[in-house]
Amino acid sequence: MSEFDAIIIGAGHNSLACAAHLLHKGWSVALYEKSDQIGGAAKTMELTQSGFRHDFGAMNLNLFAGSPFHKKYANELNSHGLEFVPTTHCFASAFPDGRWLGVSTDLETTAQRIASFSEKDAAQWKKLIAAFPQEAEHIISVLGSPMSVRAMTAVAWKIWRAKGTVGTLALLRLLVSSPRAWLDANFQSDHVKATLATWGMHLDFAPDIAGGAVFPYLESMANQSFGLVIGKGGADTMTKALGGMITAKGGTITTNAEVAEILTENGKATGVRLADGTHHTARKAVIANIAPGALNRSLLPNGTGNASFDTQTKDFRHAPGSMMIHLALDELPDWSAGEMLKQFAYVHLAPSLADMARTYAQAIDGILPDTPVIVVGQPTALDPSRAPQGKHVLWVQVRVLPAQVSADAKGQIEPAEWDQIKEQYADRVLAIIDSYAPGLTASIRARSVFSPIDLEREDPNLVGGDQICGSHHLSQNFFFRPVPGFARWNTPVNALHLIGAATWPGAGVGAASGFMLAQQLAGA
Repeated sequence: MSEFDAIIIGAGHNSLACAAHLLHKGWSVALYEKSDQIGGAAKTMELTQSGFRHDFGAMNLNLFAGSPFHKKYANELNSHGLEFVPTTHCFASAFPDGRWLGVSTDLETTAQRIASFSEKDAAQWKKLIAAFPQEAEHIISVLGSPMSVRAMTAVAWKIWRAKGTVGTLALLRLLVSSPRAWLDANFQSDHVKATLATWGMHLDFAPDIAGGAVFPYLESMANQSFGLVIGKGGADTMTKALGGMITAKGGTITTNAEVAEILTENGKATGVRLADGTHHTARKAVIANIAPGALNRSLLPNGTGNASFDTQTKDFRHAPGSMMIHLALDELPDWSAGEMLKQFAYVHLAPSLADMARTYAQAIDGILPDTPVIVVGQPTALDPSRAPQGKHVLWVQVRVLPAQVSADAKGQIEPAEWDQIKEQYADRVLAIIDSYAPGLTASIRARSVFSPIDLEREDPNLVGGDQICGSHHLSQNFFFRPVPGFARWNTPVNALHLIGAATWPGAGVGAASGFMLAQQLAGA
């Protein structure tokens, strides 16, 4: 048996950031990870052929690059190998009518593209970009603060002092608006609206769901203003650097080490029991980076002692699933809409708000969508080191899909378990991409398909293929994430804490929950 100040279950990036800061503050920390490698959904693997490096889940590292954790520890992270690859051509959408729209960091370039659809929209884009620095400061002050009444009161007071009553209400309106409401209020062109609305689909926000407007707003404005970065050689440059920080400070990371039970005594978490039977003691805290439902399934056999908390974590609502298709290619897609699309980090295939709304409704009803939202990541357009010379990888994320299939919108695939139908559905996805980029399928050297169930097998936090570990709808966000009364990473069990995407402030690679909890535990 070993003893530490803190034991952390899981080695996703939030766990790693939490451990690094606690170690900096003089705590002793041990992490136990079920998988054979650290990183959670932010890891890079050779999934197709030797020499082709694929990001399993996260590809975009913007949130980490701009995070308070990175700002504080940038020098140390760099010394342990962290390296970003920036791009000035961030995201684009290709449309069935042969047109495309993309956001690049040069404002005039982006505005000219938007003007080809609507002169008024181009003027409005410039107006929004001009106001963005001040607006972003206020929004980030909300997203980057602990979700407590005291902290939010201080944030609200600061915003009101800066913006006044009308301005504060306008910001609140943005935070609770649906993507469609915000887009309709600001833009005329359906092409412009669709290009921006796709970011809502990354975070479980179909066009008409309240609370979803802020994500298309932040992503599009931030990409225009600051660009986008991915990791040099793969997203695991982030997790490897974090791991290096931890071991350099004397922390321990044990992989292939499944935690079977959280040990408690007199209502306090005291340590963990691993699947191999060994016990490890935590003097100050046990920190679990898990989907909330896992607490009741096995880690706390007798529950927390709080029936309401146990019921709500058991019923924690996950977002629809997704599929990942990793491709090894001879060449990048030859986009019919324009050669320039080869230079973008992301190309979205989501023709309209109506298509996105229909796809979401189909997935919620257990139906395989006829035209899913497809996110085509082109990392080797930015970072050739991820593939052999002259070759490429493609990162294809398919949103949104049901975890359990009851029907097919096109009537072509018989309902069955994902293991039986995933290759058929992947064929549908690739056929759609091929219709925008003819010749893609002929360029594929190898492919690796992860169904929603495969994603959960690889990372248990991705329940049903939910890559954001829980819906971000208003009923499960802010003070309600993961459940009301426990938004400060606390639980009814003393010294037991939850972090990760299921907790405030939610999904993404900003390391926010892990870093903020570590600051809270260690006194900043």
